[in-house]
Amino acid sequence: MLETSARLLRLLSLLQMRRDWSGGDLAERLGVSTRTVRRDVDRLRELGYPVDAVQGTAGYRLAAGSTLPPLLLDDEEALAVAVGLRTTTGGTVGGFEDAALRALTKLEQVMPSRLRHRLQVLQRAVVRVEASAPRVEPDTLIAISDACHRHERLRFEYTNFHGRESVKDVEPHSLVNFNRHWYLVAWDTAATDWRSYRVDRLHVLTPNGPRFPPREAPEGDVVTYLSNQLSVWAWPYRATVTLHRSAAELADRIWTGKGVLEAVDDGSCLLHVGADSPWALSWMITSIDTDFTVTEPPELVEQLEILARRCTAAIRT
Repeated sequence: MLETSARLLRLLSLLQMRRDWSGGDLAERLGVSTRTVRRDVDRLRELGYPVDAVQGTAGYRLAAGSTLPPLLLDDEEALAVAVGLRTTTGGTVGGFEDAALRALTKLEQVMPSRLRHRLQVLQRAVVRVEASAPRVEPDTLIAISDACHRHERLRFEYTNFHGRESVKDVEPHSLVNFNRHWYLVAWDTAATDWRSYRVDRLHVLTPNGPRFPPREAPEGDVVTYLSNQLSVWAWPYRATVTLHRSAAELADRIWTGKGVLEAVDDGSCLLHVGADSPWALSWMITSIDTDFTVTEPPELVEQLEILARRCTAAIRT
């Protein structure tokens, strides 16, 4: 009986994953025969789950718009939700900690003992180091998300990296959670170009502005655009350096936000990189551990000369 109940939960999870399933696909996923799938579908219907037959494909789907019985989770889903709730208590969205703890307490109370034990073992073994990151308010994220969804112009007060305040009028495109920070990617109507804004530095003004026709994402997708912005263009010091190895060989040495590689040929590539000082630029370039050529900016050349003299002096006998 326990095995049958677990299989019913797994079948229900599969039906919720996509619109239509063939009987053969479900049987393969569950490791049973199509006849067993038919019997299990009948059991779900008896329990009140509206599973419809798909005409012409010998398939099944959950009926749209129907009221389902109480939510059921299998073991993996319950653990995933519990771990997610635990992680939320130390996340970058403020105001969710108490709600996440209440939900986690309720979930643990209804877990079977075997599952509660697995969760407790996991929680005792995991040590989480809290990274310092600015919190954003849920209402701010919801307001921005709603403007993105409705394609409505958004106005907000913004404080930039240097502490200068201004009012922005933008066409919001996407919210991106990147390296524990929240960013808004939007078309700036005054600059007539794409821009990214730290959400923790803005205050939304109401009401929203007029609606606008949606634009294609910058550079193909917002993650690529934002990565390039944070790696290079957002910094006061920028450089393009020739690395004497291929981009494919060096790709795993360039973490997100460190820089952007541009392939040239089988023996070289370009690194576009930005930082807040020439010293930081020199460290980022030399940490890649490969030969390189740099000609500008002058501040970087000077810093690399200082670094070279310092290294030479350190090993002089």
